[in-house]
Amino acid sequence: MPSAVLEYRPVPTPVRGVTLHRLPEVHDIRGMLSFCEIGRLVPFLVQRYFVVFGTADDARRGAHAHRSLHQFLSCVHGCCHVLVDDGETRQEFVLDSPTLGLHIPPMIWGTQYRYSAGAVLLVLASDAYDESDYIRDYGQFLQLARAR
Repeated sequence: MPSAVLEYRPVPTPVRGVTLHRLPEVHDIRGMLSFCEIGRLVPFLVQRYFVVFGTADDARRGAHAHRSLHQFLSCVHGCCHVLVDDGETRQEFVLDSPTLGLHIPPMIWGTQYRYSAGAVLLVLASDAYDESDYIRDYGQFLQLARAR
């Protein structure tokens, strides 16, 4: 097993609960490989995944929070920007490598934008789709976040 896995540590960010993950990278004469172990590198059990692709560079995706859902984002091709917001602190991340992952826990507002041509964003989710878990109004999100 690569030593990178043994030394793996998520990097905390100023946004409550959001962590940046440098995923292991293996090189050999055939090319490169990056991987992610559910329960170890992804801090929740994955119940669903979806892929965002064919997105115009001026499009915004996300722009919502979840009441209980965790997400783990990795741009497996190209790059995109991700803005996370806990109601008090905001931070922007550039996901520009399949070796980067971003864990977004519940009650964090997330927006993805500035997709490069051909970008492919992989999103792992802790549960099946449930519209009632979404908070799509930023004002309502702020009220709920401040009440925590």
